[in-house]
Amino acid sequence: MLPPTFKDIVAAREFISPYLPKTPLVRVAKLSEELGCDYYVKLENLLPTGAFKVRGGVNLVGNEVSSASGRVTLVSASTGNHGQSIAFAGRLFGARVIIYAPTENVNESKMQAMRDLGAEVRLHGRDFDEARLECERVARAEGFRYVHSANEPKLIAGVGAIGLEIFEDLPDIDVIIAPAGGGSCASGNCIVANKLNPRVRVIAAQSEAAPAMWHAWRNRTLDPYPTMQTEHEGLGTRVPFELTNKILWELLDDFLLVTDEEINEAIVVLARDAKQVAEGAGAASLAAAIKLRDRLRGKKVVGILTGGNIPLERFRKLMPRVAE
Repeated sequence: MLPPTFKDIVAAREFISPYLPKTPLVRVAKLSEELGCDYYVKLENLLPTGAFKVRGGVNLVGNEVSSASGRVTLVSASTGNHGQSIAFAGRLFGARVIIYAPTENVNESKMQAMRDLGAEVRLHGRDFDEARLECERVARAEGFRYVHSANEPKLIAGVGAIGLEIFEDLPDIDVIIAPAGGGSCASGNCIVANKLNPRVRVIAAQSEAAPAMWHAWRNRTLDPYPTMQTEHEGLGTRVPFELTNKILWELLDDFLLVTDEEINEAIVVLARDAKQVAEGAGAASLAAAIKLRDRLRGKKVVGILTGGNIPLERFRKLMPRVAE
Protein backbone atom coordinates (compact mmCIF):
# COMPACT_ATOMS: atom_id res chain seq x y z
CA MET A 1 0.00 0.00 0.00
CA LEU A 2 1.54 3.28 -1.15
CA PRO A 3 1.13 6.51 0.81
CA PRO A 4 -0.68 9.41 -0.84
CA THR A 5 1.40 11.94 -2.73
CA PHE A 6 1.18 15.71 -2.54
CA LYS A 7 -0.74 15.61 -5.83
CA ASP A 8 -3.23 13.19 -4.24
CA ILE A 9 -3.80 15.69 -1.43
CA VAL A 10 -4.35 18.54 -3.89
CA ALA A 11 -6.86 16.37 -5.78
CA ALA A 12 -8.58 15.40 -2.53
CA ARG A 13 -9.03 19.01 -1.54
CA GLU A 14 -10.60 19.79 -4.91
CA PHE A 15 -12.92 16.80 -4.53
CA ILE A 16 -14.12 17.61 -1.00
CA SER A 17 -14.36 21.40 -1.33
CA PRO A 18 -17.98 21.41 -2.60
CA TYR A 19 -19.05 19.52 0.52
CA LEU A 20 -16.88 20.90 3.34
CA PRO A 21 -15.95 24.49 4.20
CA LYS A 22 -12.43 25.73 4.74
CA THR A 23 -11.85 26.02 8.49
CA PRO A 24 -10.53 29.20 10.15
CA LEU A 25 -6.93 29.63 11.29
CA VAL A 26 -7.08 32.00 14.27
CA ARG A 27 -4.23 33.67 16.15
CA VAL A 28 -5.06 33.55 19.87
CA ALA A 29 -3.56 36.62 21.53
CA LYS A 30 -3.68 35.28 25.08
CA LEU A 31 -1.99 32.00 24.19
CA SER A 32 0.58 33.80 22.06
CA GLU A 33 1.46 36.01 25.02
CA GLU A 34 1.69 33.10 27.47
CA LEU A 35 3.74 30.88 25.15
CA GLY A 36 6.01 33.62 23.81
CA CYS A 37 5.20 32.78 20.20
CA ASP A 38 2.56 33.55 17.59
CA TYR A 39 0.14 30.73 18.39
CA TYR A 40 -2.58 29.93 15.88
CA VAL A 41 -5.39 27.40 16.26
CA LYS A 42 -6.71 25.51 13.23
CA LEU A 43 -10.41 25.07 14.04
CA GLU A 44 -11.31 21.64 12.70
CA ASN A 45 -13.97 21.43 15.42
CA LEU A 46 -16.11 23.68 13.21
CA LEU A 47 -16.53 21.07 10.47
CA PRO A 48 -20.00 19.46 10.12
CA THR A 49 -19.17 16.43 12.28
CA GLY A 50 -17.13 18.47 14.74
CA ALA A 51 -13.82 16.85 13.76
CA PHE A 52 -11.15 16.76 11.05
CA LYS A 53 -11.73 13.18 9.97
CA VAL A 54 -14.74 14.08 7.86
CA ARG A 55 -12.32 15.38 5.23
CA GLY A 56 -10.94 11.88 4.73
CA GLY A 57 -14.35 10.28 4.93
CA VAL A 58 -15.78 12.42 2.15
CA ASN A 59 -12.76 11.84 -0.07
CA LEU A 60 -12.72 8.06 0.40
CA VAL A 61 -16.44 7.34 0.35
CA GLY A 62 -17.15 9.72 -2.52
CA ASN A 63 -14.49 8.12 -4.70
CA GLU A 64 -15.53 4.62 -3.62
CA VAL A 65 -19.16 5.19 -4.57
CA SER A 66 -18.34 6.85 -7.88
CA SER A 67 -16.24 3.87 -8.97
CA ALA A 68 -18.72 1.17 -7.83
CA SER A 69 -21.26 -0.52 -10.08
CA GLY A 70 -23.89 -0.90 -7.34
CA ARG A 71 -24.70 0.24 -3.82
CA VAL A 72 -21.70 0.09 -1.53
CA THR A 73 -21.69 -1.26 2.04
CA LEU A 74 -18.87 0.17 4.11
CA VAL A 75 -17.88 -1.24 7.50
CA SER A 76 -15.37 0.31 9.88
CA ALA A 77 -14.30 0.46 13.52
CA SER A 78 -14.26 3.71 15.44
CA THR A 79 -14.49 5.32 18.86
CA GLY A 80 -16.42 8.14 17.25
CA ASN A 81 -14.91 10.76 14.94
CA HIS A 82 -13.77 8.40 12.19
CA GLY A 83 -17.14 6.63 12.34
CA GLN A 84 -18.97 9.93 12.10
CA SER A 85 -16.91 10.86 9.06
CA ILE A 86 -17.79 7.64 7.23
CA ALA A 87 -21.44 7.93 8.28
CA PHE A 88 -21.61 11.55 7.11
CA ALA A 89 -20.09 10.65 3.76
CA GLY A 90 -22.25 7.54 3.47
CA ARG A 91 -25.37 9.64 3.81
CA LEU A 92 -23.97 12.21 1.40
CA PHE A 93 -23.20 9.68 -1.33
CA GLY A 94 -25.83 7.00 -0.65
CA ALA A 95 -23.69 4.21 0.84
CA ARG A 96 -24.69 1.83 3.63
CA VAL A 97 -22.43 2.23 6.69
CA ILE A 98 -21.85 -0.13 9.64
CA ILE A 99 -19.59 1.03 12.49
CA TYR A 100 -18.11 -1.20 15.19
CA ALA A 101 -17.26 0.48 18.49
CA PRO A 102 -16.04 -0.84 21.86
CA THR A 103 -18.35 -1.37 24.81
CA GLU A 104 -16.08 0.46 27.28
CA ASN A 105 -14.90 4.10 27.42
CA VAL A 106 -17.23 5.14 24.61
CA ASN A 107 -18.39 8.67 23.96
CA GLU A 108 -22.15 8.21 23.86
CA SER A 109 -22.72 11.49 22.06
CA LYS A 110 -20.45 10.28 19.25
CA MET A 111 -22.28 6.95 19.10
CA GLN A 112 -25.62 8.73 18.79
CA ALA A 113 -24.23 11.14 16.20
CA MET A 114 -23.25 8.15 14.02
CA ARG A 115 -26.75 6.72 14.34
CA ASP A 116 -28.29 10.10 13.54
CA LEU A 117 -26.21 10.17 10.35
CA GLY A 118 -27.73 6.85 9.29
CA ALA A 119 -25.02 4.39 10.33
CA GLU A 120 -25.71 1.08 12.05
CA VAL A 121 -23.59 1.02 15.24
CA ARG A 122 -22.52 -2.34 16.67
CA LEU A 123 -20.76 -2.50 20.05
CA HIS A 124 -18.15 -5.20 20.53
CA GLY A 125 -15.09 -5.78 22.73
CA ARG A 126 -13.46 -3.82 25.52
CA ASP A 127 -11.51 -1.32 23.43
CA PHE A 128 -11.01 -0.02 19.91
CA ASP A 129 -8.67 -2.78 18.82
CA GLU A 130 -11.05 -5.58 19.86
CA ALA A 131 -13.87 -3.81 18.00
CA ARG A 132 -11.60 -3.45 14.98
CA LEU A 133 -10.74 -7.15 14.86
CA GLU A 134 -14.42 -8.10 14.91
CA CYS A 135 -15.12 -5.51 12.22
CA GLU A 136 -12.41 -7.00 10.01
CA ARG A 137 -13.82 -10.52 10.53
CA VAL A 138 -17.33 -9.44 9.55
CA ALA A 139 -16.05 -7.56 6.50
CA ARG A 140 -14.28 -10.69 5.24
CA ALA A 141 -17.26 -12.93 5.95
CA GLU A 142 -19.87 -10.65 4.36
CA GLY A 143 -17.81 -9.20 1.53
CA PHE A 144 -18.20 -5.61 2.74
CA ARG A 145 -15.73 -2.84 1.96
CA TYR A 146 -13.68 -2.53 5.14
CA VAL A 147 -12.46 0.99 5.80
CA HIS A 148 -9.43 1.11 8.08
CA SER A 149 -9.23 4.20 10.28
CA ALA A 150 -5.69 5.02 9.13
CA ASN A 151 -4.34 2.57 6.52
CA GLU A 152 -6.27 4.25 3.71
CA PRO A 153 -4.44 6.55 1.28
CA LYS A 154 -7.61 8.47 0.41
CA LEU A 155 -8.36 9.13 4.07
CA ILE A 156 -4.89 10.55 4.62
CA ALA A 157 -5.11 12.56 1.39
CA GLY A 158 -8.39 14.12 2.49
CA VAL A 159 -7.01 15.02 5.89
CA GLY A 160 -3.89 16.45 4.25
CA ALA A 161 -6.06 19.28 2.94
CA ILE A 162 -5.66 20.79 6.43
CA GLY A 163 -2.03 21.48 5.61
CA LEU A 164 -2.86 23.11 2.29
CA GLU A 165 -5.22 25.50 4.07
CA ILE A 166 -2.64 26.28 6.77
CA PHE A 167 0.04 27.20 4.23
CA GLU A 168 -2.42 29.35 2.27
CA ASP A 169 -3.27 31.38 5.36
CA LEU A 170 0.19 31.42 6.97
CA PRO A 171 2.94 30.84 4.39
CA ASP A 172 5.73 31.73 6.83
CA ILE A 173 4.75 29.18 9.43
CA ASP A 174 7.50 27.56 11.51
CA VAL A 175 5.83 24.69 13.37
CA ILE A 176 2.70 22.54 13.02
CA ILE A 177 1.58 20.47 16.02
CA ALA A 178 -0.89 17.66 15.31
CA PRO A 179 -2.52 15.22 17.74
CA ALA A 180 -1.87 11.56 16.95
CA GLY A 181 -4.26 8.69 17.58
CA GLY A 182 -3.95 6.65 14.42
CA GLY A 183 -1.68 9.26 12.87
CA SER A 184 -3.61 10.37 9.77
CA CYS A 185 -3.59 14.05 10.73
CA ALA A 186 0.11 14.18 11.50
CA SER A 187 1.08 12.15 8.43
CA GLY A 188 -1.08 14.17 6.02
CA ASN A 189 0.42 17.41 7.31
CA CYS A 190 3.92 15.97 7.05
CA ILE A 191 3.45 15.29 3.35
CA VAL A 192 2.24 18.84 2.70
CA ALA A 193 4.94 20.52 4.79
CA ASN A 194 7.69 18.44 3.22
CA LYS A 195 6.56 19.57 -0.24
CA LEU A 196 5.81 23.23 0.43
CA ASN A 197 8.55 24.06 2.94
CA PRO A 198 10.75 21.28 4.36
CA ARG A 199 12.03 23.70 7.02
CA VAL A 200 8.63 23.66 8.73
CA ARG A 201 8.74 21.31 11.72
CA VAL A 202 5.79 18.96 12.17
CA ILE A 203 5.36 17.61 15.70
CA ALA A 204 2.92 14.91 16.79
CA ALA A 205 1.39 14.66 20.26
CA GLN A 206 -0.14 11.66 22.00
CA SER A 207 -1.31 10.74 25.49
CA GLU A 208 1.33 8.94 27.54
CA ALA A 209 -1.52 6.71 28.78
CA ALA A 210 -1.88 5.35 25.21
CA PRO A 211 1.59 5.64 23.65
CA ALA A 212 1.38 3.00 20.91
CA MET A 213 2.10 5.40 18.03
CA TRP A 214 4.85 7.21 19.94
CA HIS A 215 6.47 3.87 20.79
CA ALA A 216 6.24 2.76 17.15
CA TRP A 217 7.78 6.02 15.90
CA ARG A 218 10.59 5.99 18.45
CA ASN A 219 11.51 2.32 18.00
CA ARG A 220 10.62 1.82 14.32
CA THR A 221 8.33 -1.09 15.12
CA LEU A 222 4.69 -1.97 14.54
CA ASP A 223 4.41 -4.15 17.62
CA PRO A 224 1.22 -3.63 19.66
CA TYR A 225 1.64 -1.74 22.92
CA PRO A 226 0.36 -3.74 25.92
CA THR A 227 -1.71 -1.01 27.61
CA MET A 228 -4.13 1.73 26.63
CA GLN A 229 -5.61 3.64 29.56
CA THR A 230 -6.27 7.17 28.35
CA GLU A 231 -9.67 8.70 29.06
CA HIS A 232 -9.46 10.55 25.74
CA GLU A 233 -10.90 8.05 23.29
CA GLY A 234 -9.71 9.89 20.19
CA LEU A 235 -6.12 9.06 21.16
CA GLY A 236 -6.73 5.49 22.30
CA THR A 237 -5.26 2.56 20.42
CA ARG A 238 -2.92 -0.27 21.36
CA VAL A 239 -1.90 -1.12 17.79
CA PRO A 240 0.18 1.25 15.64
CA PHE A 241 -0.84 1.44 11.99
CA GLU A 242 1.46 0.61 9.11
CA LEU A 243 0.72 3.27 6.52
CA THR A 244 0.71 6.30 8.81
CA ASN A 245 3.81 5.07 10.63
CA LYS A 246 5.75 4.68 7.39
CA ILE A 247 5.01 8.32 6.59
CA LEU A 248 5.87 9.50 10.10
CA TRP A 249 9.11 7.50 10.19
CA GLU A 250 10.26 9.33 7.08
CA LEU A 251 8.87 12.83 7.59
CA LEU A 252 7.89 13.60 11.20
CA ASP A 253 10.30 15.90 13.04
CA ASP A 254 9.35 15.12 16.63
CA PHE A 255 6.82 13.21 18.72
CA LEU A 256 5.81 14.24 22.22
CA LEU A 257 3.89 12.49 24.97
CA VAL A 258 1.60 14.49 27.24
CA THR A 259 -0.36 13.34 30.26
CA ASP A 260 -4.14 13.09 30.35
CA GLU A 261 -4.11 15.81 33.01
CA GLU A 262 -2.07 18.08 30.73
CA ILE A 263 -4.64 17.44 28.02
CA ASN A 264 -7.47 18.28 30.43
CA GLU A 265 -5.74 21.53 31.32
CA ALA A 266 -5.40 22.34 27.61
CA ILE A 267 -9.15 21.79 27.16
CA VAL A 268 -9.73 24.36 29.89
CA VAL A 269 -7.26 26.84 28.40
CA LEU A 270 -8.84 26.58 24.95
CA ALA A 271 -12.28 27.22 26.42
CA ARG A 272 -11.03 30.16 28.49
CA ASP A 273 -8.58 31.85 26.13
CA ALA A 274 -9.69 30.79 22.64
CA LYS A 275 -13.43 30.40 23.37
CA GLN A 276 -13.34 26.98 21.70
CA VAL A 277 -14.68 23.60 22.78
CA ALA A 278 -12.08 20.85 22.33
CA GLU A 279 -12.19 17.14 23.02
CA GLY A 280 -9.10 15.52 24.48
CA ALA A 281 -7.54 14.62 21.13
CA GLY A 282 -8.21 18.13 19.86
CA ALA A 283 -6.49 19.71 22.86
CA ALA A 284 -3.38 17.50 22.72
CA SER A 285 -1.63 19.90 20.33
CA LEU A 286 -1.92 22.77 22.81
CA ALA A 287 -0.81 20.49 25.67
CA ALA A 288 2.31 19.76 23.64
CA ALA A 289 2.87 23.45 22.85
CA ILE A 290 2.72 24.33 26.54
CA LYS A 291 5.27 21.62 27.26
CA LEU A 292 7.52 22.86 24.42
CA ARG A 293 7.12 26.58 25.06
CA ASP A 294 10.86 27.23 25.46
CA ARG A 295 11.53 25.71 22.03
CA LEU A 296 8.69 27.62 20.39
CA ARG A 297 9.57 31.14 21.52
CA GLY A 298 9.49 33.68 18.71
CA LYS A 299 8.09 31.22 16.18
CA LYS A 300 4.82 31.02 14.27
CA VAL A 301 3.10 27.91 15.52
CA VAL A 302 -0.15 26.21 14.47
CA GLY A 303 -1.84 23.81 16.84
CA ILE A 304 -4.50 21.75 15.11
CA LEU A 305 -7.68 21.54 17.18
CA THR A 306 -8.79 18.32 15.55
CA GLY A 307 -12.20 17.95 17.19
CA GLY A 308 -14.70 19.31 19.67
CA ASN A 309 -16.80 16.23 20.43
CA ILE A 310 -16.12 16.02 24.15
CA PRO A 311 -18.65 14.21 26.37
CA LEU A 312 -20.77 16.86 28.07
CA GLU A 313 -20.27 15.37 31.52
CA ARG A 314 -16.48 15.48 31.16
CA PHE A 315 -16.64 19.06 29.87
CA ARG A 316 -18.91 20.03 32.75
CA LYS A 317 -16.45 18.66 35.29
CA LEU A 318 -13.59 20.67 33.79
CA MET A 319 -15.42 23.98 33.43
CA PRO A 320 -15.05 25.18 37.06
CA ARG A 321 -11.33 25.52 36.28
CA VAL A 322 -12.09 28.10 33.59
CA ALA A 323 -12.91 30.71 36.24
CA GLU A 324 -9.80 29.99 38.29
